Parts: sequence; structure tokens; C-alpha cells
Amino acid sequence: MQLYDYLPSGNSYKVRWVAARLGLKYDHIDVDIHAGDTHTEAFLALNPAGQIPLLVLDDGRTLAESNAIIRFLADGSDLVPADPYAHAKMLQWQFWEQYRHEPAIAVARFICNYDREMRSDELAALMPKGEAALATMDAHLADRDWFVGQQCSLADVSLYAYTHVAEEGGFDLSQYSAVQAWLTRFASQPNHLKITDHPND
Repeated sequence: MQLYDYLPSGNSYKVRWVAARLGLKYDHIDVDIHAGDTHTEAFLALNPAGQIPLLVLDDGRTLAESNAIIRFLADGSDLVPADPYAHAKMLQWQFWEQYRHEPAIAVARFICNYDREMRSDELAALMPKGEAALATMDAHLADRDWFVGQQCSLADVSLYAYTHVAEEGGFDLSQYSAVQAWLTRFASQPNHLKITDHPND
């Protein structure tokens, strides 16, 4: 397999983390999204959406969208609940992550790190949305260790990716004690990979 990836991306990190957790081997291809690498003719032929992460399977088939990729990679593993209801709850949190969490927390992080001069005026609207998402997570985790069931699932993977770097977007995680405890538990998972870790190192 080949993974087209940009290391600072939380969405790409999800894929690298799952691959590390499950011991999956692949060729890592660094893509510089700021240099326009995802808009070249060659890349757009693989993913017309012009986004990373992008997984190319051994047979040449491609798969985009981080949560779709990790669901494919983790099929049959302990990261995917076998119970149909628990499986649906996992998907519920993954959909919520892309609809409510990522558009606020990840975008604020991107602006603070890469585009503050041009887009800083957007932060005033993003901060309360991100804080609301973190509060929702904190309330859910107040009486449980994981988002679904009794162990780490892809719901946790999806939500960890941008939550653990939320402070880079100006969010104060010290206000969310249950989230902080969950972040510590997640980082103790086998083969844990940090967002800055290159898989070839």
C-alpha cells in the first residue's frame, strides 16, 4: 500500500496511528499541501478531490477520507466493535467529529499555524464552536473511559487526532478534565504514534 500524507494533518495522523497500532506496512509518500502537491495532475488523477490522506491499495484501487480509510484498515480488529449497535455508535461519533468537531478545532489550528494573517478574523466564530465540541466530549467521558464500549475504538482515534493538538488552535484543554484523562489513556495504547512521528523513522 501507499499512503499520501502530510505529517501535521490530524486526518492523515488517524491513518498512520491505526496502521501503527495494527502493525500494517505501507510506503509513506510525503505531500506538501502548502506547495500545491495535492493539485498536480498526477495527484488529481488519484483523488479528484485534491485532498490527503489518500491510500493506494496494492491492486491500484484508491481510498480517500480519513474515517473511511481507517474503517477499511481496521476491519476485523478490536478497534471496530462487533456488536451492531456499538458499531453504529462508533460511526455516530465519527460523523460528529467531521461535522461538529473538526470544522472548528482543526480549522482554528490551521489558521493559528499557517494563515493567521489572512484569516484571524474567523477565530472569534470558531472558538465557541470548538469549546462546545470539547464540552460535549467532556460530558460524555465523565463516567466512561472510551467513547464507545469498554475499549478504544475508531471513534476514539477520530476524536483524538485533533483534540490532542487543540491547544495549537488556542483552546484551553485544562478546562476539560475528563478529556484530559482520556487523552492520557489513549496515548498509552500499544504502538502509540505521535502526530509528529514519521513512520519511516
